[in-house]
Amino acid sequence: MNRAALTPVEEALARVLASVSQPLEIETAALAESFGRTLGRDVIALRTQPPFANSAMDGYALRSADAARTPARLRIVGESAAGHGFSGRIGPGEAARIFTGAPLPEGSDAVVMQEHALRDGDIVILDRAVAAGAHVRGSGLDFVEGETLLRAGRRLGARDVALAAAANHPTLPVRRRPRVAILSAGDELVLPGAARAPAQIVASNAFALAGVIDAAGGAPIDLGVAGDNAASLAARLGEATRQRVDVLATLGGASVGDHDLMRRALADAGMTLDFWRIAMRPGKPLIHGRLGDMSVLGLPGNPTSATVCAILFLRPLLRALLGDPEAGADPSEPARLAFPAPANGERKDYQRATLAHNAEGNLIATPIASPDSSLSKELARADALLIREVGAPAAAAGDPCRIIRLAPLGA
Repeated sequence: MNRAALTPVEEALARVLASVSQPLEIETAALAESFGRTLGRDVIALRTQPPFANSAMDGYALRSADAARTPARLRIVGESAAGHGFSGRIGPGEAARIFTGAPLPEGSDAVVMQEHALRDGDIVILDRAVAAGAHVRGSGLDFVEGETLLRAGRRLGARDVALAAAANHPTLPVRRRPRVAILSAGDELVLPGAARAPAQIVASNAFALAGVIDAAGGAPIDLGVAGDNAASLAARLGEATRQRVDVLATLGGASVGDHDLMRRALADAGMTLDFWRIAMRPGKPLIHGRLGDMSVLGLPGNPTSATVCAILFLRPLLRALLGDPEAGADPSEPARLAFPAPANGERKDYQRATLAHNAEGNLIATPIASPDSSLSKELARADALLIREVGAPAAAAGDPCRIIRLAPLGA
């Protein structure tokens, strides 16, 4: 197959994202169960925070006009504590003991820190002037009722959930998690801990894929391992259809060997093929299509190839299904090369690399020596993918480069 038949990475991603006609439906999640979910609608403040002016310090609430000249002697007429405000009014020459978070008494407009006041019975003596508004948190300092606090498409972290709680939301509108079926294929594969023949290996890619899916906000469903025959593949593909998954991610069997039957099995099941084979290394034999209501991504079987394709294509697909406006955003960041790099060829290259900072604080990417995409240990040791563009010229040590960190993406 000639070069023209290979789909560029950027075009492939655009086509994967374009296959999402609309995000998944919105459902309601209890606040405590909304961590990691994706907002389906904007979150609006249901209250004003703080709802009243309050003290930012332990000290004394007073009228700033009474502290214009020092030393000032003020009579203490009450106390305001968090949850128990002073019900009276502060008049000329008066003050109230106040604690952090307590409502500012009516009539007062400032707080003096207790470190700058000397109490003598019911009298407080001030040693410095206090400006109006000093140590006072005004009503609505944080947010006001009706204000938009969180936008639809946002992945909810701990701080977001805390903000929604402060805004008086007991539940949140979130997108349903995409259901992603994972189907491994190959007579050579057995599950961890199972008996295996001399020519068999342990299936591991599904576990990495499930991690990427979970980190992206999806719900992985492992369909197990299908054998290298049409009947076994057809049965597992039928199971994916019966489970009504949103995405089918297959592992292995996507290349051109005599035992690479996945593309044929998907076609026999009725898949409409969008593209096959990408101008990238590793991960060239990637399948994308649609089978009924399911999006299909056929990933290569080697660990590094499968992981790279999951990061570049499956994760953005899931974020698009969740309504994330940044689903197709570039996840890369700048770094510098630790060693010289040769010119790159006709496929975009994603090399495993470790990261460190040099004495100047620059992020330095060191490629892992072996390019073999079947090495799980080297993949686990990597911190990032080092990107080499199609046709990139040779580069020297210290030259700028782009990397994609693996850990934040669940890989």
